[in-house]
Amino acid sequence: MSETERQTVSAWDMLKPTWDKFERLPALLKGVAVMLRSRFNPHLSIAALIEQHAAKKSDHPALTFDDKTWSYSAFNGQANRYAHAFAAAGIKRGETVALLIDNRPETLILVAALAKLGAAAAMCNTKQRGDVLAHSVTTVEPKAIVVGDELAEAYDEIADHEDIGRLAHIWRMGNPHDDLDLADTGRTDLIAAAKSQSDANPKTTGQVESTDTCFYIFTSGTTGMPKASRMSHRRWLRGGAGLGLLGLRLGADDRFYCALPLYHNNALTVSWASVLCSGATFCLARKFSVSNFWDDIRAHDATVFSYIGELCRYLLSAEPGPGDKKHRVRAVVGNGLRPDIWDEFKARFQIGRICEFYGASEGNLIFVNGFNMERTAGFCPLPFAVVAYDTDTEKPATDSQGRMQEVEKGEIGLLLNKVTDFAPFEGYTDEAAGEAKLYRGVFKKDDCYFDTGDLVRRQGMRHIAFADRLGDTFRWKGENVATTQVENAVNAFDEVEESVVYGVEVPGADGRAGMAAITPVGDAEHFDWAGLAQHLKRELPIYAVPVFARIKPEQEMTGTMKYRKVDLKKDGYAPDSGDTVYLLSGDDPGYQPIDEATRDKLDAGSLSL
Repeated sequence: MSETERQTVSAWDMLKPTWDKFERLPALLKGVAVMLRSRFNPHLSIAALIEQHAAKKSDHPALTFDDKTWSYSAFNGQANRYAHAFAAAGIKRGETVALLIDNRPETLILVAALAKLGAAAAMCNTKQRGDVLAHSVTTVEPKAIVVGDELAEAYDEIADHEDIGRLAHIWRMGNPHDDLDLADTGRTDLIAAAKSQSDANPKTTGQVESTDTCFYIFTSGTTGMPKASRMSHRRWLRGGAGLGLLGLRLGADDRFYCALPLYHNNALTVSWASVLCSGATFCLARKFSVSNFWDDIRAHDATVFSYIGELCRYLLSAEPGPGDKKHRVRAVVGNGLRPDIWDEFKARFQIGRICEFYGASEGNLIFVNGFNMERTAGFCPLPFAVVAYDTDTEKPATDSQGRMQEVEKGEIGLLLNKVTDFAPFEGYTDEAAGEAKLYRGVFKKDDCYFDTGDLVRRQGMRHIAFADRLGDTFRWKGENVATTQVENAVNAFDEVEESVVYGVEVPGADGRAGMAAITPVGDAEHFDWAGLAQHLKRELPIYAVPVFARIKPEQEMTGTMKYRKVDLKKDGYAPDSGDTVYLLSGDDPGYQPIDEATRDKLDAGSLSL
């Protein structure tokens, strides 16, 4: 098979008897059992699962971080102390507490503590700053916020926001893992408040329902600001069962390494849920490091790790070394591993099982590569459709009756997930935004489908492969970038009349790099490219700052008065018109014109962005 994208999947591909299909079969059976329990047990929750492990396997390691280890009993006891501290402060079921904390054990412990009360943790994106962070925090209407010492400055930027100033509690979370010289903030010390509390399981755990919200993850919004995606205990447990047990086939002997940020669903749901559903050990890293990755894997004696596509490409770009194969990793799970590097990644690092999956934070279905095939985002047994999409109108194509049409096997179309009682759409905190993601009357009256906003290839046998992101968001550096948010920031620069932002493909890079087509206020020859770069770095997370820019004296519009981005995307960073394109690279103070040598490096995929 070639190293390009897999076109189709056959019945023989799924059923042919290979060793990996019969590997660790008890995990498969356990996965089915958890799925059934999540459907029929109304009180199955994160908290209940942790308490079960603490009772049945108290000394088994639950969590490792740096050189420290927490048993399930110790982890549960710590979570209980914080749960009692939250309860004493008036936090109760149905309320939300925002967590602004980096990757460290306390983050998971606080999520568990809130889950024991039936409260929800809002997982703030620690890369956000200013108005964007303030919007994220306030959109979930929290009762309180917990601020890690390592992010005190980020909080100080939003402390004067009216809605944040009215919060009932603003707790400080000291950082015992780093020597931070932080002045007294005047905020209540949550660690001190929890020390005097009991480590006994709170009675509230048994009252938590599986449909209750356990946490919120923030996703990019088409309005330019993040939206809060709701995760229930039931959906979280199904994710852990589907990915951890049916996909990875985890057992209690596995040690799961996670270097992804805990505000990311691949960390909190995919990784931690998989661990808790299997009773394995969660090995948490502070952050991802290419140079230290395999050393850290060995230090934690990891057998599994989670990824996003960019992480895999970064590891491949490092110089090969003897440590590439000196590890116990047998399987990996994540999304975005591109077909062009799939085989090389698997062979170089001797990975036996790649559990690629597809699923959105707010989506109601997950596709999992449970059959360990090459270059597929996997299989889903629940109803979905891949429908024809019109790139000119930027809408699904319909017939004379207004009904959508499915594409043929091997073709690319828009993925729609059917909304059912078993797979409901849990939505956002913004009900209008949630309704906007639903199509009704797709194939017949009264049916309902969730619009993923993604183009996929329909491979057959209920398998898909990711193709591209649609609309007003694109993915870069493992993050979803909302074009409207970036356009607002670009347009706020004094020398910009208007702008259009979109993502462009770059050889050797995952996702799409941001590009801004700018209509200047004055003379384009004297445009302040350095000033624009500094302005955007102040206003946006670093991953959202456009990599490329070009001058567009007049923006083209569609018949419905939307910016026409299709042709701009096709032009990429090398338009046929020969227009100058500017690049913001590395430590450059501003955007620089792309010369022929730089364009050759971009084309060859040898220029690091």
